[in-house]
Amino acid sequence: MANLFSGLEAFGLGKMSNLEVYAAEDKSKKPGDGTEAEEKKIVEADLIFDKSYTCPVCDKEFKAKTVKTGKVKLISADTDLRPKYQLVDSLKYDAIVCPHCGYSALNRFYNYMTSVQAKLIKEQISASFKGIKTEGEAFTYDEAIARHKLALVNTIVKKSKLSERAYTCLKTAWLLRGKAESLMTESNGAEVKAQIDELQKEELEFLSNAYDGFLEAFSKEMFPMCGMDENTMTYLVADLARRVGKYGESSRWISKVLTARDANERIKTKARELKELLKQN
Repeated sequence: MANLFSGLEAFGLGKMSNLEVYAAEDKSKKPGDGTEAEEKKIVEADLIFDKSYTCPVCDKEFKAKTVKTGKVKLISADTDLRPKYQLVDSLKYDAIVCPHCGYSALNRFYNYMTSVQAKLIKEQISASFKGIKTEGEAFTYDEAIARHKLALVNTIVKKSKLSERAYTCLKTAWLLRGKAESLMTESNGAEVKAQIDELQKEELEFLSNAYDGFLEAFSKEMFPMCGMDENTMTYLVADLARRVGKYGESSRWISKVLTARDANERIKTKARELKELLKQN
């Protein structure tokens, strides 16, 4: 048979003149052994992008880091509805901050602004705001927590609804919990344990404020509230009461979910599970 690759000697590739065009593949070789390119490891920065916003206070445009829709997978949720996603804690990117004037709010509430509220923010926040920086391609927990605290300050200054203040407190508590969990996987030294204790104490403070805010909002605001219907919010208040040590109140709110005729089976199942947790407390 003629040698298909005769003449390769001119290129210094004479040793390859015996190649077969359709040689059978060696199936004993496995991916990653050098026979093919290693699969690129996905990191948090791969799951976020810079989204454009227009600030409703100063009307200036800016970009803020946002999680790519459909790129993150929900793996579980805590009893107080805190979602946990694979590869990234998307909660870190929920507070949008205008780098020009300091206006900040959770994404859900960002564009809701009255002229009176804008005036209050300009006078009490923008006048003293020194800007905000991001060091890396993705937010650290400390950066995310600071942005959420700034959002909470904004809710107070602009006299927002009680539910918005409570929800911002809840989201901040979730971030503090996320940071504590990340530290648990890194080390178990005395210094880290002390830091985790402080984070858990701070989380409890924010949960307590979330509970108080939602409790008052129940009697003053209409549903849906922060995207939740009445039964979901009732369940959430029940778990917040449990987490802050108000067990009698927690039991009372759980009963409301279990006896609600319009509550779906999913939320009733969660309420039953919460009732079992309450017994352990």
